[in-house]
Amino acid sequence: MDKPKIEVIDLPPVISNELPERKIVFSDEEQRAHRRLKTPLWQYLWHSPFLVVLSAPLIYICLIPFLLLDAFVSIYQRVCFPIYGIPTVQRGRYFIFDRGKLHYLNLLERINCSYCSYANGLIAYVAEVAGRTEQHWCPIKHSRNAPKQHSRYSKFLPYGDAAAYRAHLKEVEVAFDDLNH
Repeated sequence: MDKPKIEVIDLPPVISNELPERKIVFSDEEQRAHRRLKTPLWQYLWHSPFLVVLSAPLIYICLIPFLLLDAFVSIYQRVCFPIYGIPTVQRGRYFIFDRGKLHYLNLLERINCSYCSYANGLIAYVAEVAGRTEQHWCPIKHSRNAPKQHSRYSKFLPYGDAAAYRAHLKEVEVAFDDLNH
């Protein structure tokens, strides 16, 4: 049996995440190569499994609580953080909407990428707000390792060390000097 022929297209090198401020520009040739790899929207939908199409509204209805969470957390930190002396989280740093510029994505793929960028950026933003809140109000490490720790966790006091808690609580709850203001 003959192996299927695969067209090889030279693509640009992967851009490092270490250059967050760099503007990425694809040449005309790269854009044409990307467009050749785009799946037409009708074909994308036609080949989508029925249960995937059926479950899509459930995924997108989550946008409502995401928007509410975003609004409430943003208002919360803007009102409360100055009162507590906690530096506010720069919301925009957590939301990166760059995939919509990729020419190999069709319209629905671009919408999906924007949705995921928003949802994951929101969760990271909320985690940072919650982490700073936790550092101020309860900077005690847990008795066991959490699967994912927010950026402030390393500043927390040891679990079960009452003496350290009483001796260092006031300095830890305001120890935000390491943040870029």
